[in-house]
Amino acid sequence: MKAVITVTGRDSKGIIAKVSAECTKYGGNIVDISQSVLSEYFAMIMLVDVSELTVTFGAFVDKLSQLGKDNGLRIDTMHENIFNSMHRI
Repeated sequence: MKAVITVTGRDSKGIIAKVSAECTKYGGNIVDISQSVLSEYFAMIMLVDVSELTVTFGAFVDKLSQLGKDNGLRIDTMHENIFNSMHRI
């Protein structure tokens, strides 16, 4: 099972490290990552293997969302099944 995680907000040092550490803390494994800085804005999308989470998926989503709020970012986490369903023609 995988999740698609998006992170957006004002650029600052350590965003990737903080999000990566939070994923790892709960058993997530980053499979792929892409990030960009557009002027002063940061945007990142990550594909994370969540098959070995140590918390429920819902709790994982909440933990990442709270990390975003604590750091002035928006972090959205979507299970790959929902992501795929949303983007099916």
